Amino acid sequence: MTDAPGNPDWLSLDDDALLAGCEVHTYKASGPGGQHRNKVSSAVRVHHRATGLSAHGDDSRSQHTNKRLAVARLRRQIALHIRRPADPAAWARRLPEPLAEAVIRPSKVADAGARLQVGPKSDRFWPVAQYLLDLLDACGGRLADAAATLGISTSQFVAHLKKDRHLFAAAGEIRRAHGQGPLK
Repeated sequence: MTDAPGNPDWLSLDDDALLAGCEVHTYKASGPGGQHRNKVSSAVRVHHRATGLSAHGDDSRSQHTNKRLAVARLRRQIALHIRRPADPAAWARRLPEPLAEAVIRPSKVADAGARLQVGPKSDRFWPVAQYLLDLLDACGGRLADAAATLGISTSQFVAHLKKDRHLFAAAGEIRRAHGQGPLK
């Protein structure tokens, strides 16, 4: 996990603004895909200069589609690898906006409790994931402390981490870095 200079919130930028900070390379992709795969430079690799992170898109014959895929994968890379300072005490009083929107509080007393509600296909997933990893890191890798800061159960926190295998692995790395046991 790395700290980036100034720790700007790159995930809040739109695709064009994020791409403005990138070197974009097109190339001919190899591998399966039929007779037209290697005839056109449709694969795209983006390299984010400020963080040094890269991502690629070569799943489609369309360069435009591959560029969108590369940017989406870059967003995932930023969320997983760039840590920003988090203050659990301040967050317990007031959550950052993307987290506050994702934490659903029960409207009835009989409800079980608050929960995180943002799916992997949502545009908010990776910004929320980055906040969760920032919080987990600030809490020394302790799941219970991170979950308590959000007002959710530890099982809800872990269930959210399990929505994406890359997110789950990144959380495991944070826990290992702080001497905590593996996630299950």
